[in-house]
Amino acid sequence: MTETRVDVLIIGAGISGIDVAYRVRERCPELSIAIVEARDRLGGTWDLFRYPGVRSDSDIYTLAFPFRPWRGERSIVDGDELLAYLEDTARETGVDRLIAYRTRVLEVDWSGRDARWTARARRGDQDVVYIARFVVSCAGYYDYENPHDPGFAGTEDFAGTIAHPQFWPADLDYTGKRVVVIGSGATAVTVVPAMAGDAAHVTMLQRTPSYVLAQPRDDVIAHQLRRFLPLRTVHRITRAKNTTLQWALVQACRRFPDRMRALLRNGAVAQVGDAALVDEHFRPPYNPWEQRLCVAPDGDLFWAIRAGDASVVTGHVDRFVPEGIRLTSGRVLDADLVVTATGLRIRLLGGVRVSVDGEPVDLAKSCTYHGVLLSGLPNFAFCVGYINLSWTVRADVTARFVARLLRKLLDTGADAVVPDVPPDLGPTGPFMDMPSGYLARAAAIMPRAGRRYPWAFRQNVMRDGWATNRAGLDEGLRWSRVRAEADA
Repeated sequence: MTETRVDVLIIGAGISGIDVAYRVRERCPELSIAIVEARDRLGGTWDLFRYPGVRSDSDIYTLAFPFRPWRGERSIVDGDELLAYLEDTARETGVDRLIAYRTRVLEVDWSGRDARWTARARRGDQDVVYIARFVVSCAGYYDYENPHDPGFAGTEDFAGTIAHPQFWPADLDYTGKRVVVIGSGATAVTVVPAMAGDAAHVTMLQRTPSYVLAQPRDDVIAHQLRRFLPLRTVHRITRAKNTTLQWALVQACRRFPDRMRALLRNGAVAQVGDAALVDEHFRPPYNPWEQRLCVAPDGDLFWAIRAGDASVVTGHVDRFVPEGIRLTSGRVLDADLVVTATGLRIRLLGGVRVSVDGEPVDLAKSCTYHGVLLSGLPNFAFCVGYINLSWTVRADVTARFVARLLRKLLDTGADAVVPDVPPDLGPTGPFMDMPSGYLARAAAIMPRAGRRYPWAFRQNVMRDGWATNRAGLDEGLRWSRVRAEADA
């Protein structure tokens, strides 16, 4: 067994882990940092998913880091381009030298006497221990190994192939095959047009429609700005513009749902050219942005449908049959390949078990502090991006907050900081509060959020950003010199 002592242990080497490492080194260069990554490559989501057409669902100017401009041409980019950007960023900033791969953290335990975390991990067949002053979980919020399984009946009877986007076979050939994609979320909206060009036909089978917005792959304004401004300035301006536009879209959907529903419908009709089809398959029973709105770059999904290469069926699966899928209506969809884009399974903190002085912690009983810290957990932060905006926009707010917190720990000589929930906090709810299926299924296991800052997490970049970036680091926080007290 090997033991490593560090100041800051970061769990996960995806967007969040790279961001946090950069911001901590920027503000606290005297601190030692270690990043542990369970996989054999950095990138997180962008290394995991390899299905056809995998791409960013947000524009790259907001998904890229504010400290390293995007140098490519397109605004909505493919997954391999984004992965290359993350690798280049980690290499250029030196963050890559901090990463230990194939190292899975199993549990972390806080010692109140020592003011240190002990993280137990596995690297291959070897036990590894890290002793850290501060732990930051950047492992995302979904289960990499176990996606959501609706438990379809009859899968063993199906004569064709079943594939899940989270485990896409590298050698899967769908050329000339009849494909059914089950789902209507971002993954399905991506996979269907990507496969339509080579498959005989692709059918998107959905239980409930989603709102789909056609968005240009290229940012015309960014292209114009590049003609006379430095790249870093262009990136900063375009990032601010796109963040504001995305925020405004969400706010408009919440304040004027009827108008936005009509605008989205009109846009879909203009793209697909069939009002009846849109009314049947692209008019959800909920308001825009009550669930995540899907993006179709250059309207690719609509054009695949318009060309006859793809179609949409709205109905409920009864069971798999040898020739395909039978719906509860009795209709059978013939298929050679079925893609089950049925959603994610929530797994907080990457499944790491957390305890304080040997006592297990129930995360559902904790409350988030500015969406970064958790009540009852000293010197512990977690990073989760927005679900209604680009992930990195929120991740960078969290990363800079963590760096500020660590700077104060150093400057004041404190050993520990922990949020204390006030007795008059009032009503709370899941900190990721959106009625999407995968979030609703996990509401009972999520940490809580209140209705006022610093205990609120509103999924509103303007309000959250203002509150978090200007937080005084005193209200609701208890700072202590644990080791000095223990020595005395």
